[in-house]
Amino acid sequence: MDSDGGFHEVEKDGELFLVYHHPKYRPVPQIKSLSSAAEVANDDHPPLPIFICPYVRWQKEDPGNFRSFMIDSSPEFVLSSEASYNRHVLTLFWCNNETIDDNGKCGICSFASDCGTNYYFCAWCHSKYHKECVESPLKIKHPYYPHHSPLQLYYHKGYTDCIHCGREVANGLIYHCTVYQIFMHPVCAMKPIPIVIDQQKIHDHPLTPFPRQNSVHDHPLTFFPRQNSLICNVCGSLEKYPTYICVRCNFVAHRVCAEFPHTIKISRHPHRISRVSSLRYEKWPCGVCRKSIDGNYGAYTCNQCGEYYAVHSKCALGTGVWDGEELKGVPEKDDIAQDAPPFSKISEGVVHYFLHEHHLRLEKNVLLDDENKFCEACLMPIIEDELYSCADECEFILHETCLKARRRIQHALHPHPLTLKANNNYVSSSSGQCTACSRTCGGFVYECPKHECSFKLDVRCALISEPFDYQGHEHPLFLSLDPYVHVLCKVCKWRQNYSLNCIKCDFIVCMECATLPYKVRYKNDKHFLTLSWGEEEERCEKYWCEECEDIVKNLFYWCNDCCTILHTHCLFSEDPYLKPGQVLLEVREKKEFQILPKSNTSRPICPFCKKPCQGKRFTRDKLIACSASCVSGMAYIRAREREF
Repeated sequence: MDSDGGFHEVEKDGELFLVYHHPKYRPVPQIKSLSSAAEVANDDHPPLPIFICPYVRWQKEDPGNFRSFMIDSSPEFVLSSEASYNRHVLTLFWCNNETIDDNGKCGICSFASDCGTNYYFCAWCHSKYHKECVESPLKIKHPYYPHHSPLQLYYHKGYTDCIHCGREVANGLIYHCTVYQIFMHPVCAMKPIPIVIDQQKIHDHPLTPFPRQNSVHDHPLTFFPRQNSLICNVCGSLEKYPTYICVRCNFVAHRVCAEFPHTIKISRHPHRISRVSSLRYEKWPCGVCRKSIDGNYGAYTCNQCGEYYAVHSKCALGTGVWDGEELKGVPEKDDIAQDAPPFSKISEGVVHYFLHEHHLRLEKNVLLDDENKFCEACLMPIIEDELYSCADECEFILHETCLKARRRIQHALHPHPLTLKANNNYVSSSSGQCTACSRTCGGFVYECPKHECSFKLDVRCALISEPFDYQGHEHPLFLSLDPYVHVLCKVCKWRQNYSLNCIKCDFIVCMECATLPYKVRYKNDKHFLTLSWGEEEERCEKYWCEECEDIVKNLFYWCNDCCTILHTHCLFSEDPYLKPGQVLLEVREKKEFQILPKSNTSRPICPFCKKPCQGKRFTRDKLIACSASCVSGMAYIRAREREF
């Protein structure tokens, strides 16, 4: 490419902007075929650039590992008489839709917004691309960082944040400075930069950008001494973000912080919270991360609780905490607390439950020896408890606690209200998974009604609240701030995303382990078995499981009196939240597997893991698997075999 272009000062509607301009590219007329493009090129006008699909550029230069790599090929396709008609040649369509297509996401970058009405479309791979992503130069000198090296175009693999908009960068085209670890979406890198932001909602005076010092320019430039540290008055942090300042009163705001909303609703608190410029107290605990808030800087406080509940500005707007809606001037919506109860009383000990057609009868001090009797909501065995069973004897059973589960909840793990739903007998191997613990669940789940979220919690994970008292730890636990960071669970020794953390020590427990019952009954032991891990196995002379006779490691249940030891999966099976009689739908091959109860007479060998089926069995025709993960594993292998 002859030139990478640059930013130039442009006046629009009486306001000054720094606007990116590439000297080679100008608006392209609609071209319907290669032949029409060639006709245009043969005119007296200079030839119009034609671009190759960015997906082709990415595949061409991908080294084939999991590391990010620099793009060093031109986005242009050189048109010749020998050009093949089946190449990824992009045509720019000028769409004048009144509404934007919901499926208009860019196919090469991770920018959260759609492609708008003007975009490139690849007829070969049927993907839309931002104009900026297609025409992006290999490097760009950005005004935000005038003294840095130019930002290089990369294909980034992994997760980080765009320094302009603050949104996540995940597996996509980005601009990157390897020295200062700066990342920018191509769309953000080429956005017009306002010289002055009149942001009354943040500050009383207009904000002036921290400008590039330039002694050769046609217009006067406001000079500010270069400083090594400028703490943002809005978020209270020292970052490399583009900065705006108010000279009149020494007010500093990051570009992204200048657009923070005023009033919002977050998942960690029942009331709305609003932004304040400072707190009355110098130190205050954050209601999300539990760390101290510096009261000299901006924060969010509760509209009803006042400063008794405060949150860091960035914590309040974190992933999975804020729903993305500005609520200033928006009336309060319906209150979940006003929802009708999940059951109505018919008579003493008889109720009507909203997810079952028959009446339920209370049964007290029940002792069931049938290990195939399950609560319909949590799908845990009914051993000894107060329960509600169907008065018409249709084997519908609920724990009393599960009966009282509310119709809707606002859970700390998700910004939108969740609705309780009962699963039918068909459970999907993919969409049937709980978002928090990743277990396939055939019981009741709380689902987000927003289709784009696909967030769901099984009823056990839905009971997790802050602070959480875990019987295996002496301190209260709190939900992790970032669910996309995989941390090591101290209990199962696996790296998980959703977890509960101790703010006093380094104890971490994943949601799967946190929702395991701490004490359970075992048919061959008169005592309760306790959930244990690590050092407890040294207290017994034997180290094998009573059921599978395999070596016990990490997580297990044991009896202190009898030294009975069982793997958790041997006691509950690999899929504790699926019950016999249900059907598992394997989505990759669209095959149905019948779930059968544990057999006391035979233990067939699973063809995938090569181990005996200790618990429930998943069958289709003559095929038998021991778990939902083995079913998915077999489907994956068959799919790979078909590819070759």
